[in-house]
Amino acid sequence: MKDRIKAVVFDYGGVISFPPLPEEREAIASMAGISPGRLDGLDRKRRVEYDRGLFDGAGYYRAILSDGGIVPDGESPERMALADMDSWKRINPDTERLMKDLEALGCAVAILSNMPFDFLAWARENIPLFTRYPGVFSCEAGAVKPEPVIYERLVSLLGRAFGEVVFFDDLRQNVDGALSMGIRAFVFTDGASARKALRSIDDVFAGL
Repeated sequence: MKDRIKAVVFDYGGVISFPPLPEEREAIASMAGISPGRLDGLDRKRRVEYDRGLFDGAGYYRAILSDGGIVPDGESPERMALADMDSWKRINPDTERLMKDLEALGCAVAILSNMPFDFLAWARENIPLFTRYPGVFSCEAGAVKPEPVIYERLVSLLGRAFGEVVFFDDLRQNVDGALSMGIRAFVFTDGASARKALRSIDDVFAGL
């Protein structure tokens, strides 16, 4: 018999928040005079280091631009970092509603996210969900999804067994990492699908 679900955990980017809009990525790339595609390529190579807490925002953009042989003008790295942060600030109201509905059912709710220090500091000051619910964040943990240690930190924080936790993330590799640890996990597409997934695994969620 499977464990009853005691906690439901949500990723931030692409789950609690909407992903950046294409025009937002275009604006960030234009600050360095490069294409969005080139920016995304440089970003993919080092983003894990930023999320692990090894850079502040401006330092991160200086590093990836240097990787591409690009010498930024003036305060471009600072402006790029601020615009990057801004692009992740739009909260998905369906996810927020689901989190609160789960809380009303008596279920523990938490956040698990790859997130750099500068955005986390802003979120704790400006997004009520970050003070309402506990979380494990890569910059503080020194580990990133899908590394096993970050899921271990999560269940330790919650005081639950792996099988008592459900996790929603928009990236398949992070869901697979959670599944490999015994957490029940799903790729997030929207709030309605997340509710359906929860109803399918435990009748405590029948009323969602």
